[in-house]
Order: sequence, then C-alpha cells, then structure tokens
Amino acid sequence: MDRVSLTAEYLRRVTESGAKAGELVGRLTESEMLAAFYKGTFLSRPAFLGHAERERAFGDVRNVMDALSSLPDKLYGGDFTAFALAAGLTGPQAAVAARARGTGMTRQARADLYLQDGAFKLLEFNMGSSIGGMDNADIARGLLEHPLLAAFAADHNLGYVDTLREQVNNILTESGFAPGDRPVVALTDWPSYFDNEIRYMRQLAVRWQELGLDAHPCHVGQLEVRGGRVWLADKPVDIVFRTFAISQITDEPEILDPLLGAAERGEVKIFTPLDTAAYASKGALSMLSDEENRGLFTPEQSASIDRLLPWTRTVRQGPVTLENGERAELFDYAVEHRADLVLKPTSLYGNRGVVLGWTPDLTEDDWRGQLESAQDTPHVLQRRVRPTAELFPDENGELRPWNLLWGMFSVVNGYGGANVRATAAGLGDVVMNRAHGIHSGPALTELSAPTA
Repeated sequence: MDRVSLTAEYLRRVTESGAKAGELVGRLTESEMLAAFYKGTFLSRPAFLGHAERERAFGDVRNVMDALSSLPDKLYGGDFTAFALAAGLTGPQAAVAARARGTGMTRQARADLYLQDGAFKLLEFNMGSSIGGMDNADIARGLLEHPLLAAFAADHNLGYVDTLREQVNNILTESGFAPGDRPVVALTDWPSYFDNEIRYMRQLAVRWQELGLDAHPCHVGQLEVRGGRVWLADKPVDIVFRTFAISQITDEPEILDPLLGAAERGEVKIFTPLDTAAYASKGALSMLSDEENRGLFTPEQSASIDRLLPWTRTVRQGPVTLENGERAELFDYAVEHRADLVLKPTSLYGNRGVVLGWTPDLTEDDWRGQLESAQDTPHVLQRRVRPTAELFPDENGELRPWNLLWGMFSVVNGYGGANVRATAAGLGDVVMNRAHGIHSGPALTELSAPTA
C-alpha cells in the first residue's frame, strides 16, 4: 500500500470508532522526557508511508548526502576551509570547522522534506549531533498503546525504527567504540544555553545509560583538560557529544580551544565534529542545485538531486539559470517572483532569519530590502514548495487538515526512521515553529514489501 491508501483506511477506522484526539494520544503527555522537548503538543496519529515510497525517498536522501560529502574534493581540490567559506560559514567558523574535522562526513542527519504532488522535496539537511526528533520512537510506542492503531499496524505490517538506539550506535561507531565498551559521554551544551536545555538533557542521559553509554549532561565550561584527558569533575571523558551549533559559539569561542586541542591530540572524541556545519549549510545545497556542477556527480546522484532538491541559488548579483534553462538576473527575478521564493540564511538553525516571499504583510519594498541585505551575508533563495495537507482527528473526533514537514533520518545503518512536524493548514504555508502551534508525531512505514 501507499501513504494515501494507508491514511484513508486508518481514518475510516478512526471515524467509525468515534475516537478523539485525547484518547488516541493516550499517555504521551505523561512522559517527562517528551514533555521537556515537545511541550505536550502531539499529533493524534502517525503519518504513514508504504515500503516502496520509503525506499525510493530514502534512496534519494542517501544519494544527495553522498553528493554533499564529495563537494570539498570535487569543487575545492580538498580545501575544506574554502568549501566551508563558500558554503556560508564565517571566517572564524570555517577555521573551527576545518580544525575539528572528522574522518568523513557524519551519517547522522535529518532530511526535512515536504510532500508536493506526491513527491518528496528537500528543504534542508539538519546534520550532526544537535538534530532533534531522534526520540520519535517514544512517540510511536505511546500512540501504539491505543488498540485501534495497534490493530491497524498489525494488519498492515507497519512499524518504526528506534532512532534513539540508532543514535547510540552512531555515537559508538563514528567515535571508534564497540557495543559493550560503555564509554563515558559528556552530553555537552554551550554555557549560555545550558539552563534552558538541562531538563531534557537529564532525561536523555538516563535513556542513553539504559542503551549502553555512561552519559552525563554538562556545558563546555565544565569540562577540564589535564593529564592527557578531558575530565568532567572526577570522570575521564571518552566522547564529548556536542549539542551546540557552530553559530552558538561566537559569544565565548575561547572556551572551546582546550577541547579542540584535546581532540586534535587524540585525547577525546567529539561527536559530531564541527565540520557538519558546512555540509549542512543551505549554501552547500546551492552547489548541488547549480547547473554548472551537474557533471560532477554520478547519474544516480544527479537523478536524485533533480527529484529531491528544489531550485536553490546563492544570493548574489548576476545571472542564474532557471529550471527551464532560461537565464535571468537573480535580483530582478527574485523581486518579480517573490510569491514563489523563500529567502534563507545559509547556516542558522531553527528557521531563524527565514523570509517567506508570499507572506501577506510583506510588501515589495520590504522584500527588496531583505534581498539587498542578504547580499552582504550568506543567504540562498529557494523555490517555494507547497506542502500536502493531511487529515488528523481533533479533540471532538472531527478530521482537520494539517500541513506536514517530514523528517527522514539517516544513520550509520542506513534508514533511521522518520517523524513529522505539522501546523494547522488554516494558518497557510508558514514557518514550522512553536509560534505557529507546531505539533509532532512519528511515521509508521511498511516493514517489508507486501507479498502477492
């Protein structure tokens, strides 16, 4: 079956049963860990994907990631700093990213996707240790406590990947440890953000303890380098799990230097290295989208880029090539077609600085001013993707439309599960954030192809 038929069949059962959102969500709101991150805002059902749909979509995600990982060598002769600067990192950020490189691009990533006309379109990659939503299996387990969903999942061979277990495997594998080693992991935030995140970090550390990591929350300023090791109080640290983004280290960059030095000397592993910031940049996506680079990639990678990636260009003066092959001055084109474009900073996270060209109260002068300002700092323009709305039971049992943003996880083992975030369709096509009442849920997929 496919997404449409699975969804229609499940909603038919829900409607016949008269089930309402509150009972379908069940005990999810009682989870202390989920409450710390999701604030009790859960969708009343999972999203569904057929086996073939999942395989096709993740195959494209994997191919695009492989193309991304090749960019420093193919475009910059192996000069990672040049790549990072071109991707939109500042000089200091590029220097830190180059200093703290891994042996290869991490496989831990979340592809953020909209479904448009039945096809997945990539908005961005969130890559590395700081991505959210890897606890989505906890939400799946909570929803599956309801007998209606449990029976439906059993009837259609639906399940999920335990992304949190895969995360632990990623940490071990990419840091050079084996299952059973039980390394000491410092779950590490930036000092100025620590107080806001400590509640969730404590809960996550407990879960990791259960899964084989000796994990302890802290911030960078609490780590000490001495005697050839990194220490958290009296514990020698094997792995520093970095929850902070590269954009957060600008207020006190000097406190990171001892940790980077220890990593360079092999005294500690950092998961994930800060080079992920360059690969995850929207500027890197513009390199993939640029027709001048088409000959760099394999036929399979090029086909996946064409299917998955909307037209994306770095904001700069000069001509660009459109999807139909026509040439146009980027600035003039962007002014004329703002309803079809979104302006994004290359390396900020959490939708910060995103400007939707179709926003009703955004005037042409405002948009023009945003474009002019964007030429002074790293930004991209990306073709608008219109999300497909899906129906979800509300608190009265009525079906209401929500716009879905899919998160498809890549892990060392390949496909790492998926989640969805959503806003009420009545709000229109808006940025997915808490200000717009974002709700979250898991995705269930067919575990294998149906047999004849």
